[in-house]
Amino acid sequence: MAAWPIQQVQQWEGRDVLLNDEVKMLKQVPLFAGVSPAKLKLLAFTSERVSYRSGDVLCRQGDAGDAAFVLLSGHADVIVDGPTGQIKVADLEENAIVGEIAILCDVARTATVKAATAVEALRISKENFFKLMSDFPEMTIEVVRVLADRLSQTTVELSEARSRVAELSKR
Repeated sequence: MAAWPIQQVQQWEGRDVLLNDEVKMLKQVPLFAGVSPAKLKLLAFTSERVSYRSGDVLCRQGDAGDAAFVLLSGHADVIVDGPTGQIKVADLEENAIVGEIAILCDVARTATVKAATAVEALRISKENFFKLMSDFPEMTIEVVRVLADRLSQTTVELSEARSRVAELSKR
């Protein structure tokens, strides 16, 4: 029986350590809280681990939504193009998920996500994201809850902005 080349075994062992780390991190993401560790390991294995330097763009407003990202480490800014220029609308931290709206709604990206620091992320393809939602209906419910929370927050912010505009127009 031939032995496995030591370099290949070390690569597998190294990848397994990374996968276990990724599973631990994915468990911290509220969206994946009800998903079994075995499924999370499969998700991590089929996802792409990507690294960004500060200032790098993870995804750009207007681009096709082909993947979601889970921030494993670092911070990123969510920026939208407005009539007067770019507006930072959110800060993302470790364990945040971003990009799911574009893949769920099959629309172009609604914002640009830019690394504010060095970022490690898992890039989850649209296909794998939908497969996970199909296998775990409770995850689908959590996705709806997250989107509803974002819509609620956006509604509050829009109301505040309209109030400020109304105040300024009275002057």
